[in-house]
Amino acid sequence: QLQLVDSGGGLVQAGGSLRLSCAASERTFSSYAVGWCRQALEKERELVAVISWSGTSRDDADSVKGRFTISMDDAKNTVWLQMNSLEPKDTAVYYCNADQDFGMVLLGRGDYWGQGTQVTVSS
Repeated sequence: QLQLVDSGGGLVQAGGSLRLSCAASERTFSSYAVGWCRQALEKERELVAVISWSGTSRDDADSVKGRFTISMDDAKNTVWLQMNSLEPKDTAVYYCNADQDFGMVLLGRGDYWGQGTQVTVSS
């Protein structure tokens, strides 16, 4: 069974950068789509970005276009979310999500989830 471990969150000033990692254990991301979702306090969960297992198809939320980039390593063990030009509105807990169905990950409803990593952006 696929297990996900999120890491890389922290406190950063507005305009700064962070890189989140989602590591797969027990198996690789081969045949899995992987996405990042975030949930801010008292707000609904929001999809941020999704990448297919082949890395050839990606989708980014409008709120992060041009600032965030999702990528996967060649070994398909790790998915990163590079976050640049961070803004206070990006403050949230970020979760890695995976499923063999790309559409389910696009909906933020994949079967597998990381434990979440907190990102806090100060103004």
